[in-house]
Amino acid sequence: MHRGSQCRLFPLPQTGYPILLSRSAGAIRMGVGKGLPGQFEVVPPFVRAVGEVRACFAALSGRTLPERTYEHGGLRLRFPKVAAGCEAVLINTGGGMAGGDRAVLHFAAGAGADVTVTTQSAEKIYRTQGSASIVEVGLSVASAARLEWLPQETILFNEGQLVRRLDADMAADAALTLVESVTFGRSAMGEMQPRGVFRDSWRIRRGGELVFAEEARLEGNIATTLDRRACGAGARALATFLYIAPDAERHVEGVRAVLDGLRPRGDVMCSIEPARDGTAIEAGITCGASAWNGILVARFGSASPQRLRAALVGLLEALRGRRVPRVWQ
Repeated sequence: MHRGSQCRLFPLPQTGYPILLSRSAGAIRMGVGKGLPGQFEVVPPFVRAVGEVRACFAALSGRTLPERTYEHGGLRLRFPKVAAGCEAVLINTGGGMAGGDRAVLHFAAGAGADVTVTTQSAEKIYRTQGSASIVEVGLSVASAARLEWLPQETILFNEGQLVRRLDADMAADAALTLVESVTFGRSAMGEMQPRGVFRDSWRIRRGGELVFAEEARLEGNIATTLDRRACGAGARALATFLYIAPDAERHVEGVRAVLDGLRPRGDVMCSIEPARDGTAIEAGITCGASAWNGILVARFGSASPQRLRAALVGLLEALRGRRVPRVWQ
């Protein structure tokens, strides 16, 4: 034991480990002992949150309705009234995800269904001293169905860790829209040089064939990586928009026209926004779009999460022909 520190062990019912309380430099820490004093998990697995939501949607009498739903843990699904299709709002009653938390989500759109799935608010990934937060998303889109996965942004706090995987299976004549955006650090709280772990894996199959696969991995000093011109050019918020449908390539010029409106001066639309510490942030948008083989992809990067969000809303509304879900507004 180090000088100036004290450790005490207490029995923990229904587990094989004792509780370890350690005092060092006036601070008290609690964990689960696994061997010698001082070797313990900061957050034991049995107190972590595990949530799961599954929903199947069916087209019935000209309407799309939830056919089956399953909720477990702190995740809930609600269905506000909308003019067209069916809208599902995912709610995390925990308010965010800590290290070791896990969320499993699966949504299936039956033949001819029209479904939009979004989240009540931005998802917060808190700082962790141990395991990463895990998010697993599964999507299934049947023939002539349309599914939109439109979660609001994920905010990765400084020293946060997120491992996310998305798998989608869709029919050849189905339509799938995906939007994922992530903000690294909280600039308003002075987190201008965020560190952490971000791993994102996408696999999308159309008609049984893999048509889109992507891996993103940022670890350690994320700010240093994003400051490189070829990686993020100083961005602290990134987003990917993906549309896969038989008519995807016909929309590329319209999407590029929307993106051109975001950057009236060359490639970047610039403004200056103050951070909490008084420094200035160049809040421009870097964006672009490509289309091939029934796939349309647009990417965004910005030092300003607010400006990136506004750009996403503009693109979604232009492509969908209607407003974004009300929870986005």
